[in-house]
Amino acid sequence: MATRPLQPNHAVELALLAILATLWASSYTFIKIGIDTIPPITLIAARTLIAGGILVLIMRWRGIRLPRDAASWRNFAVQACLNSVIPFTLIAWAEKSIDAGLAVILNSMTPVFTFLITWLWSRHEATSLRKFAGVVLGLAGTSIIVGSQAFTHVGQELTAQLAVVLATICYAGAAIFGRNFKNLDPMAPAAGSLLSGAMILLPLSLIVDRPWTLVPSGASIMALIGLAVFSTAMAFVIYFRLIHTLGSVGTTAQAYLRAPIGIAIGAYFLGESLSRAAWIGLRFILAGVAAMTIPQGKRKAIVQAA
Repeated sequence: MATRPLQPNHAVELALLAILATLWASSYTFIKIGIDTIPPITLIAARTLIAGGILVLIMRWRGIRLPRDAASWRNFAVQACLNSVIPFTLIAWAEKSIDAGLAVILNSMTPVFTFLITWLWSRHEATSLRKFAGVVLGLAGTSIIVGSQAFTHVGQELTAQLAVVLATICYAGAAIFGRNFKNLDPMAPAAGSLLSGAMILLPLSLIVDRPWTLVPSGASIMALIGLAVFSTAMAFVIYFRLIHTLGSVGTTAQAYLRAPIGIAIGAYFLGESLSRAAWIGLRFILAGVAAMTIPQGKRKAIVQAA
């Protein structure tokens, strides 16, 4: 169902950007608690199914219908793979061996990879030397974090960090591909992609994890509910709105807010602490993302409109 293009109101959009950063920052802690007794594939299958179902109910209440044409659902499936199926599962698996705080730092590279894909391939938004400098800083920060593990923790921890980086690249692709839904109400691609993701993951969950044999703890169940309702259903609606109003690079700017918020949540609820290399890498990444997203000479706005 088509809708009128959203007109950006920077005060509202920046507030939504901060809310989105908080919702997604909390997801890393929810995941860490959830995978304690729920395997990654089953956790993410349930996450997408519950969140998608909630959005469908809200859409019915608002009188919005999901499109029925095959082309829209093919796009939903692609968006699902880029924005939920692959990255959600990779991050959930990675957090079995790395802290939530480290995962959120590595995942804050999303704007950098979004810029690189834009610059090298899609060219749908303007690029600049300042943004390129931000890319260099961001890549340097990631190299410091991942490189510090290359010789001291060869094996699963290094592989887990690389899995989060791969998830980050998927998120960057999703931010760009999400522009294909500009003629739909933001809830439609959110619900459609989540339901598509659930249809992909549920059979895998049944085969791999045999969920009927699991005995999840109360804490894991509560974490799953928080993950599905707040960090997914609510977050996706805000995300697709911002893709329309702020553009893909601007929307991924929430990563530089998400990193410190996610670290604080992990430290408070999980008692995590970061290594010296992680703190150094975080500074490089935040400097890089800020260079890419804060318009020159416009400190009152932290993102550029698309």
